[in-house]
Amino acid sequence: MANQKGGVGKSTTAVSLGAALAEMDRRVLVVDLDPQGNASTGLGIRHDARKVTVYDVLANDAPIMEAVVQTPLPNLFGIPSTIDLAGAEIELVSQFSRELKLRKAMEPLLEAGFDFVFLDCPPSLGLLTVNAMAAAQELIVPIQCEYYALEGLGQLIKNVRLVQQNVNPALRLSGIVMTMYDPRTKLSEQVVDEVRRYFGDRVYDTVIPRTVRLSEAPGFGQPITAYDPRSRGAKRYRELAGEVVQKEPADEPIPAIDSLPSVVLPPPEPVPMTAPRPLRSGRAGKSTVRAGRSEPVGDGKAVPDQLSDEVEGRQLKVVGGSTGEGTRRAARSPGPPGQARTPVDASAAGGRGSAVKRAVPATKPEVNVQKEVEPPEAEPPEPAAPEADQQDVESSPGDEDQKRRWSLFRRGGKG
Repeated sequence: MANQKGGVGKSTTAVSLGAALAEMDRRVLVVDLDPQGNASTGLGIRHDARKVTVYDVLANDAPIMEAVVQTPLPNLFGIPSTIDLAGAEIELVSQFSRELKLRKAMEPLLEAGFDFVFLDCPPSLGLLTVNAMAAAQELIVPIQCEYYALEGLGQLIKNVRLVQQNVNPALRLSGIVMTMYDPRTKLSEQVVDEVRRYFGDRVYDTVIPRTVRLSEAPGFGQPITAYDPRSRGAKRYRELAGEVVQKEPADEPIPAIDSLPSVVLPPPEPVPMTAPRPLRSGRAGKSTVRAGRSEPVGDGKAVPDQLSDEVEGRQLKVVGGSTGEGTRRAARSPGPPGQARTPVDASAAGGRGSAVKRAVPATKPEVNVQKEVEPPEAEPPEPAAPEADQQDVESSPGDEDQKRRWSLFRRGGKG
Protein backbone atom coordinates (compact mmCIF):
# COMPACT_ATOMS: atom_id res chain seq x y z
CA MET A 1 0.00 0.00 0.00
CA ALA A 2 1.92 3.03 -1.23
CA ASN A 3 1.16 6.68 -1.79
CA GLN A 4 3.42 9.53 -0.74
CA LYS A 5 0.34 11.64 -0.02
CA GLY A 6 -0.64 11.34 3.62
CA GLY A 7 -4.16 10.80 4.86
CA VAL A 8 -5.45 8.94 1.79
CA GLY A 9 -6.40 5.75 3.67
CA LYS A 10 -3.34 3.49 3.31
CA SER A 11 -3.41 2.19 6.90
CA THR A 12 -7.21 1.95 6.94
CA THR A 13 -7.21 0.01 3.69
CA ALA A 14 -4.42 -2.34 4.81
CA VAL A 15 -6.18 -3.16 8.10
CA SER A 16 -9.76 -3.31 6.79
CA LEU A 17 -8.88 -5.22 3.63
CA GLY A 18 -6.78 -7.67 5.64
CA ALA A 19 -9.65 -8.22 8.08
CA ALA A 20 -12.11 -8.76 5.22
CA LEU A 21 -9.78 -11.36 3.67
CA ALA A 22 -9.36 -13.03 7.06
CA GLU A 23 -13.14 -13.50 7.19
CA MET A 24 -12.79 -15.38 3.89
CA ASP A 25 -10.46 -17.94 5.61
CA ARG A 26 -7.29 -16.35 4.23
CA ARG A 27 -4.21 -16.07 6.42
CA VAL A 28 -3.23 -12.43 6.29
CA LEU A 29 -0.17 -10.63 7.67
CA VAL A 30 -0.02 -6.80 7.89
CA VAL A 31 3.50 -5.31 8.18
CA ASP A 32 3.48 -1.78 9.57
CA LEU A 33 6.28 0.20 7.90
CA ASP A 34 5.04 3.58 9.09
CA PRO A 35 6.87 5.03 12.12
CA GLN A 36 3.57 6.45 13.33
CA GLY A 37 2.29 2.92 13.97
CA ASN A 38 -1.29 3.58 12.90
CA ALA A 39 -1.80 0.17 11.36
CA SER A 40 -0.57 -1.49 14.57
CA THR A 41 -3.12 0.49 16.55
CA GLY A 42 -5.90 -0.39 14.10
CA LEU A 43 -5.09 -4.08 14.48
CA GLY A 44 -5.47 -3.85 18.24
CA ILE A 45 -1.78 -4.54 19.05
CA ARG A 46 -1.01 -2.88 22.38
CA HIS A 47 2.19 -0.95 22.89
CA ASP A 48 3.42 -3.31 25.58
CA ALA A 49 3.12 -6.20 23.11
CA ARG A 50 5.46 -4.56 20.61
CA LYS A 51 8.64 -6.16 21.87
CA VAL A 52 10.15 -6.96 18.47
CA THR A 53 9.28 -4.46 15.76
CA VAL A 54 10.11 -3.72 12.14
CA TYR A 55 12.97 -1.54 13.31
CA ASP A 56 14.65 -4.52 14.96
CA VAL A 57 14.21 -6.55 11.79
CA LEU A 58 15.77 -3.91 9.52
CA ALA A 59 18.41 -2.35 11.74
CA ASN A 60 19.36 -5.21 14.08
CA ASP A 61 18.73 -8.19 11.78
CA ALA A 62 16.21 -9.71 14.20
CA PRO A 63 14.30 -12.79 12.89
CA ILE A 64 11.07 -11.58 11.32
CA MET A 65 9.01 -14.47 12.70
CA GLU A 66 9.73 -13.25 16.22
CA ALA A 67 8.03 -9.95 15.36
CA VAL A 68 4.76 -11.55 14.20
CA VAL A 69 1.88 -10.84 16.65
CA GLN A 70 -1.51 -12.54 16.67
CA THR A 71 -4.40 -10.04 16.59
CA PRO A 72 -7.78 -10.57 18.33
CA LEU A 73 -9.24 -11.64 14.98
CA PRO A 74 -8.54 -15.16 13.70
CA ASN A 75 -6.34 -15.53 10.60
CA LEU A 76 -5.13 -11.94 11.00
CA PHE A 77 -1.55 -11.23 12.12
CA GLY A 78 0.62 -8.15 12.29
CA ILE A 79 4.18 -6.95 12.67
CA PRO A 80 4.05 -3.75 14.74
CA SER A 81 6.02 -0.56 14.40
CA THR A 82 7.17 2.16 16.76
CA ILE A 83 8.66 5.63 16.46
CA ASP A 84 12.13 4.05 16.45
CA LEU A 85 11.56 3.17 12.81
CA ALA A 86 12.03 6.84 11.93
CA GLY A 87 15.78 6.43 12.48
CA ALA A 88 16.02 3.32 10.31
CA GLU A 89 16.35 5.29 7.08
CA ILE A 90 19.39 7.15 8.43
CA GLU A 91 21.01 3.93 9.63
CA LEU A 92 20.37 2.13 6.33
CA VAL A 93 22.01 4.81 4.21
CA SER A 94 25.54 3.54 4.81
CA GLN A 95 24.69 -0.15 4.44
CA PHE A 96 25.27 -2.23 1.34
CA SER A 97 22.15 -3.10 -0.72
CA ARG A 98 20.04 -1.00 1.61
CA GLU A 99 17.01 -1.13 -0.73
CA LEU A 100 16.91 -4.95 -0.45
CA LYS A 101 17.04 -5.27 3.34
CA LEU A 102 13.31 -5.94 3.71
CA ARG A 103 13.19 -8.46 0.86
CA LYS A 104 15.91 -10.58 2.46
CA ALA A 105 14.27 -10.34 5.87
CA MET A 106 10.89 -11.49 4.51
CA GLU A 107 12.13 -14.70 2.90
CA PRO A 108 11.04 -16.87 5.87
CA LEU A 109 7.46 -15.61 5.42
CA LEU A 110 7.17 -17.49 2.12
CA GLU A 111 7.18 -20.76 4.08
CA ALA A 112 4.95 -19.53 6.91
CA GLY A 113 1.72 -20.21 5.04
CA PHE A 114 0.42 -16.66 4.63
CA ASP A 115 -1.92 -16.06 1.70
CA PHE A 116 -1.53 -12.27 1.73
CA VAL A 117 1.15 -10.01 3.19
CA PHE A 118 0.29 -6.30 3.16
CA LEU A 119 3.07 -3.72 3.58
CA ASP A 120 1.71 -0.43 4.91
CA CYS A 121 4.15 2.20 3.61
CA PRO A 122 4.82 5.61 5.16
CA PRO A 123 3.61 8.77 3.40
CA SER A 124 6.89 9.40 1.59
CA LEU A 125 9.06 8.12 -1.25
CA GLY A 126 12.02 7.42 1.02
CA LEU A 127 14.07 4.35 1.67
CA LEU A 128 11.31 2.52 3.56
CA THR A 129 8.92 2.83 0.61
CA VAL A 130 11.62 1.71 -1.81
CA ASN A 131 12.32 -1.35 0.40
CA ALA A 132 8.61 -2.20 0.34
CA MET A 133 8.42 -1.94 -3.46
CA ALA A 134 11.53 -4.05 -3.83
CA ALA A 135 10.05 -6.79 -1.63
CA ALA A 136 6.48 -6.80 -3.00
CA GLN A 137 5.00 -8.54 -6.00
CA GLU A 138 1.95 -6.32 -6.40
CA LEU A 139 1.21 -2.67 -5.68
CA ILE A 140 -2.08 -1.18 -4.52
CA VAL A 141 -2.38 2.61 -4.55
CA PRO A 142 -5.13 4.20 -2.43
CA ILE A 143 -6.18 7.59 -3.80
CA GLN A 144 -8.38 10.04 -1.98
CA CYS A 145 -11.17 11.53 -4.10
CA GLU A 146 -9.72 15.02 -3.98
CA TYR A 147 -7.44 17.05 -6.19
CA TYR A 148 -4.42 17.04 -3.85
CA ALA A 149 -4.24 13.25 -4.07
CA LEU A 150 -3.65 13.52 -7.83
CA GLU A 151 -0.76 15.96 -7.61
CA GLY A 152 1.83 13.39 -6.52
CA LEU A 153 0.41 10.48 -8.50
CA GLY A 154 2.67 11.12 -11.48
CA GLN A 155 5.82 11.12 -9.32
CA LEU A 156 4.72 7.91 -7.61
CA ILE A 157 4.27 6.14 -10.94
CA LYS A 158 7.72 7.33 -12.07
CA ASN A 159 9.30 5.85 -8.94
CA VAL A 160 7.46 2.57 -9.52
CA ARG A 161 8.87 2.40 -13.04
CA LEU A 162 12.37 3.07 -11.71
CA VAL A 163 11.99 0.24 -9.19
CA GLN A 164 10.79 -2.05 -11.98
CA GLN A 165 13.76 -1.20 -14.17
CA ASN A 166 16.50 -1.41 -11.52
CA VAL A 167 15.42 -3.39 -8.44
CA ASN A 168 12.23 -5.42 -8.85
CA PRO A 169 11.16 -6.25 -12.42
CA ALA A 170 8.36 -8.48 -11.07
CA LEU A 171 6.48 -5.58 -9.46
CA ARG A 172 3.03 -5.06 -10.97
CA LEU A 173 0.36 -2.47 -10.36
CA SER A 174 -2.45 -4.61 -9.04
CA GLY A 175 -5.01 -1.84 -8.70
CA ILE A 176 -6.01 1.60 -7.52
CA VAL A 177 -8.52 2.05 -4.71
CA MET A 178 -10.58 5.23 -4.60
CA THR A 179 -11.15 6.17 -0.96
CA MET A 180 -13.03 8.83 1.00
CA TYR A 181 -15.63 9.21 -1.70
CA ASP A 182 -18.26 11.84 -0.94
CA PRO A 183 -21.31 11.50 -3.23
CA ARG A 184 -22.51 14.98 -2.27
CA THR A 185 -19.68 16.69 -4.16
CA LYS A 186 -19.15 16.89 -7.88
CA LEU A 187 -15.38 16.89 -7.35
CA SER A 188 -15.35 13.29 -6.10
CA GLU A 189 -17.10 12.06 -9.24
CA GLN A 190 -14.73 13.96 -11.49
CA VAL A 191 -11.62 12.64 -9.71
CA VAL A 192 -12.88 9.06 -10.09
CA ASP A 193 -13.62 9.62 -13.79
CA GLU A 194 -10.20 11.17 -14.38
CA VAL A 195 -8.34 8.30 -12.70
CA ARG A 196 -10.36 5.74 -14.63
CA ARG A 197 -9.57 7.54 -17.86
CA TYR A 198 -5.81 7.20 -17.24
CA PHE A 199 -5.62 3.72 -15.65
CA GLY A 200 -8.68 1.97 -17.07
CA ASP A 201 -9.31 -1.50 -15.64
CA ARG A 202 -6.57 -1.11 -13.04
CA VAL A 203 -9.02 0.93 -10.94
CA TYR A 204 -11.16 -1.26 -8.70
CA ASP A 205 -14.88 -1.03 -9.18
CA THR A 206 -15.44 -0.74 -5.44
CA VAL A 207 -15.22 2.82 -4.14
CA ILE A 208 -14.70 3.32 -0.42
CA PRO A 209 -17.04 6.02 0.97
CA ARG A 210 -16.24 8.55 3.65
CA THR A 211 -18.04 7.37 6.79
CA VAL A 212 -17.87 8.15 10.48
CA ARG A 213 -17.64 4.45 11.38
CA LEU A 214 -14.38 4.07 9.48
CA SER A 215 -12.94 6.96 11.47
CA GLU A 216 -14.15 5.58 14.80
CA ALA A 217 -12.90 2.00 14.38
CA PRO A 218 -9.15 2.67 15.00
CA GLY A 219 -10.01 4.35 18.29
CA PHE A 220 -11.35 1.03 19.56
CA GLY A 221 -8.45 -1.00 18.15
CA GLN A 222 -10.68 -2.94 15.76
CA PRO A 223 -11.04 -3.20 11.98
CA ILE A 224 -14.28 -1.91 10.52
CA THR A 225 -15.50 -5.48 9.89
CA ALA A 226 -15.36 -6.17 13.63
CA TYR A 227 -16.36 -2.73 14.90
CA ASP A 228 -19.53 -2.39 12.80
CA PRO A 229 -20.00 -5.36 10.44
CA ARG A 230 -23.18 -3.90 8.90
CA SER A 231 -21.82 -0.47 8.12
CA ARG A 232 -21.28 0.81 4.60
CA GLY A 233 -17.52 0.80 5.06
CA ALA A 234 -17.47 -2.87 6.11
CA LYS A 235 -19.61 -3.85 3.12
CA ARG A 236 -17.38 -1.96 0.69
CA TYR A 237 -14.19 -3.52 2.01
CA ARG A 238 -15.73 -6.98 1.73
CA GLU A 239 -16.55 -6.22 -1.90
CA LEU A 240 -12.99 -4.97 -2.40
CA ALA A 241 -11.61 -8.18 -0.87
CA GLY A 242 -13.59 -10.19 -3.41
CA GLU A 243 -12.08 -8.16 -6.25
CA VAL A 244 -8.55 -8.58 -4.90
CA VAL A 245 -8.98 -12.36 -4.75
CA GLN A 246 -10.44 -12.68 -8.24
CA LYS A 247 -8.50 -10.00 -10.09
CA GLU A 248 -5.03 -10.85 -11.35
CA PRO A 249 -2.44 -8.09 -11.79
CA ALA A 250 -2.06 -6.85 -15.34
CA ASP A 251 1.10 -7.74 -17.23
CA GLU A 252 1.01 -4.55 -19.30
CA PRO A 253 3.48 -1.85 -18.33
CA ILE A 254 2.28 0.92 -16.07
CA PRO A 255 1.08 3.89 -18.16
CA ALA A 256 3.38 6.87 -18.05
CA ILE A 257 1.95 10.11 -16.74
CA ASP A 258 3.92 13.01 -18.13
CA SER A 259 1.72 15.65 -16.64
CA LEU A 260 -0.85 15.99 -13.93
CA PRO A 261 -4.36 14.88 -14.88
CA SER A 262 -6.35 17.97 -15.69
CA VAL A 263 -9.09 18.01 -13.14
CA VAL A 264 -11.57 18.93 -12.75
CA LEU A 265 -13.82 21.83 -12.19
CA PRO A 266 -13.95 24.54 -14.86
CA PRO A 267 -13.15 28.01 -13.60
CA PRO A 268 -16.25 29.84 -12.42
CA GLU A 269 -17.76 32.37 -14.78
CA PRO A 270 -17.13 35.96 -13.75
CA VAL A 271 -20.12 37.57 -12.09
CA PRO A 272 -20.82 41.14 -13.26
CA MET A 273 -20.47 43.69 -10.55
CA THR A 274 -23.63 45.54 -9.60
CA ALA A 275 -23.95 48.74 -7.64
CA PRO A 276 -25.44 48.40 -4.17
CA ARG A 277 -29.04 49.43 -3.76
CA PRO A 278 -29.69 52.70 -1.93
CA LEU A 279 -30.69 52.65 1.69
CA ARG A 280 -34.45 52.91 2.10
CA SER A 281 -36.12 54.92 4.82
CA GLY A 282 -39.59 54.53 6.29
CA ARG A 283 -41.28 56.16 3.29
CA ALA A 284 -41.48 54.21 0.07
CA GLY A 285 -39.50 55.63 -2.83
CA LYS A 286 -37.36 57.93 -0.69
CA SER A 287 -33.61 57.52 -0.24
CA THR A 288 -31.55 58.63 2.68
CA VAL A 289 -27.88 59.45 2.18
CA ARG A 290 -25.57 60.73 4.85
CA ALA A 291 -23.29 63.53 3.77
CA GLY A 292 -19.73 64.18 4.78
CA ARG A 293 -18.21 67.44 5.88
CA SER A 294 -19.99 70.77 5.51
CA GLU A 295 -18.82 74.17 4.39
CA PRO A 296 -20.34 77.42 5.71
CA VAL A 297 -21.75 79.79 3.10
CA GLY A 298 -23.72 82.99 3.06
CA ASP A 299 -25.39 83.82 6.37
CA GLY A 300 -23.47 81.18 8.32
CA LYS A 301 -25.61 78.14 7.44
CA ALA A 302 -23.63 75.05 6.51
CA VAL A 303 -24.11 73.22 3.21
CA PRO A 304 -22.44 69.78 2.82
CA ASP A 305 -20.32 68.92 -0.18
CA GLN A 306 -22.20 67.50 -3.10
CA LEU A 307 -21.92 63.72 -3.34
CA SER A 308 -22.96 61.51 -6.22
CA ASP A 309 -23.40 57.73 -6.26
CA GLU A 310 -24.16 55.56 -9.24
CA VAL A 311 -27.32 53.77 -8.18
CA GLU A 312 -29.12 51.78 -10.88
CA GLY A 313 -27.86 54.10 -13.62
CA ARG A 314 -29.04 57.31 -11.98
CA GLN A 315 -27.21 59.96 -10.04
CA LEU A 316 -27.87 60.43 -6.34
CA LYS A 317 -27.02 63.97 -5.25
CA VAL A 318 -26.68 65.36 -1.76
CA VAL A 319 -26.94 69.08 -1.10
CA GLY A 320 -28.39 71.41 1.49
CA GLY A 321 -28.80 70.76 5.18
CA SER A 322 -26.98 72.16 8.17
CA THR A 323 -24.37 71.03 10.62
CA GLY A 324 -26.93 70.72 13.38
CA GLU A 325 -29.01 68.14 11.54
CA GLY A 326 -28.12 64.46 11.96
CA THR A 327 -29.21 63.55 8.40
CA ARG A 328 -28.81 64.98 4.92
CA ARG A 329 -31.25 65.54 2.12
CA ALA A 330 -31.02 63.65 -1.15
CA ALA A 331 -32.51 64.12 -4.59
CA ARG A 332 -32.44 61.76 -7.57
CA SER A 333 -31.55 63.05 -11.02
CA PRO A 334 -32.15 61.04 -14.21
CA GLY A 335 -29.46 62.89 -16.13
CA PRO A 336 -25.89 61.88 -16.95
CA PRO A 337 -23.07 62.22 -14.40
CA GLY A 338 -21.92 65.54 -15.82
CA GLN A 339 -25.29 67.24 -15.40
CA ALA A 340 -25.74 69.99 -12.83
CA ARG A 341 -26.75 68.87 -9.37
CA THR A 342 -30.20 69.51 -7.91
CA PRO A 343 -30.59 71.80 -4.91
CA VAL A 344 -32.96 70.73 -2.16
CA ASP A 345 -35.70 72.80 -0.66
CA ALA A 346 -34.66 73.48 2.91
CA SER A 347 -38.23 74.21 3.91
CA ALA A 348 -39.53 70.84 2.70
CA ALA A 349 -41.96 68.84 4.78
CA GLY A 350 -40.61 66.44 7.31
CA GLY A 351 -39.52 68.80 10.06
CA ARG A 352 -36.14 69.53 11.47
CA GLY A 353 -33.96 66.39 11.80
CA SER A 354 -36.15 64.38 9.44
CA ALA A 355 -34.33 61.73 7.40
CA VAL A 356 -36.35 62.46 4.24
CA LYS A 357 -36.65 65.85 2.54
CA ARG A 358 -38.60 66.96 -0.50
CA ALA A 359 -36.47 67.77 -3.53
CA VAL A 360 -37.18 70.59 -5.98
CA PRO A 361 -36.76 70.13 -9.76
CA ALA A 362 -33.23 70.11 -11.10
CA THR A 363 -32.21 73.63 -12.11
CA LYS A 364 -29.03 75.50 -12.55
CA PRO A 365 -27.41 76.05 -9.15
CA GLU A 366 -28.00 79.53 -7.77
CA VAL A 367 -25.34 81.51 -6.02
CA ASN A 368 -26.58 83.66 -3.19
CA VAL A 369 -24.68 86.97 -3.10
CA GLN A 370 -25.48 89.29 -0.25
CA LYS A 371 -25.34 92.95 -1.25
CA GLU A 372 -23.67 95.41 0.98
CA VAL A 373 -26.14 97.82 2.72
CA GLU A 374 -25.18 101.46 2.37
CA PRO A 375 -25.50 103.53 5.54
CA PRO A 376 -28.35 106.10 5.51
CA GLU A 377 -27.46 109.67 4.49
CA ALA A 378 -27.12 112.22 7.28
CA GLU A 379 -29.90 114.81 7.49
CA PRO A 380 -28.81 118.38 6.79
CA PRO A 381 -28.59 120.59 9.85
CA GLU A 382 -31.56 122.82 10.57
CA PRO A 383 -31.15 126.48 9.52
CA ALA A 384 -30.54 128.86 12.31
CA ALA A 385 -33.47 131.05 13.28
CA PRO A 386 -33.23 134.81 12.56
CA GLU A 387 -32.03 136.95 15.40
CA ALA A 388 -35.16 139.00 15.29
CA ASP A 389 -37.29 135.92 15.91
CA GLN A 390 -35.08 134.86 18.79
CA GLN A 391 -35.39 138.30 20.26
CA ASP A 392 -39.16 138.18 19.83
CA VAL A 393 -39.35 134.81 21.56
CA GLU A 394 -37.11 135.94 24.33
CA SER A 395 -39.01 139.16 24.71
CA SER A 396 -42.33 137.38 24.98
CA PRO A 397 -43.68 138.04 28.41
CA GLY A 398 -43.55 134.94 30.72
CA ASP A 399 -45.89 132.69 28.78
CA GLU A 400 -43.91 129.43 28.91
CA ASP A 401 -46.56 127.50 27.13
CA GLN A 402 -46.56 129.91 24.24
CA LYS A 403 -42.82 129.72 24.04
CA ARG A 404 -42.92 125.90 23.81
CA ARG A 405 -45.54 125.96 21.10
CA TRP A 406 -43.63 128.55 19.15
CA SER A 407 -40.44 126.45 19.34
CA LEU A 408 -42.21 123.29 18.10
CA PHE A 409 -43.77 125.22 15.27
CA ARG A 410 -40.40 126.45 14.14
CA ARG A 411 -39.02 122.90 14.16
CA GLY A 412 -41.90 121.53 12.11
CA GLY A 413 -43.62 119.69 14.95
CA LYS A 414 -47.19 119.76 16.03
CA GLY A 415 -48.27 121.64 19.02
